Amino acid sequence: MSKNNLKKIREALLLSKSELARKAGLSTLTVDRIEQGYTCRVDTKRKILHALGIKVSDKNKVFSG
Repeated sequence: MSKNNLKKIREALLLSKSELARKAGLSTLTVDRIEQGYTCRVDTKRKILHALGIKVSDKNKVFSG
């Protein structure tokens, strides 16, 4: 499992897990697992970054490694 800042950023933007999941086209369970540190595909990371309004080039602000 890898550490990430997704939960901190999502909460700072006042988004619920379900709101982020809807905006990213993912399930709430997927968002929950990623926040817990489980790995995900690059495409999933891209969807989350887009939903948060973060550039792909700034991905390290959310996902480490």
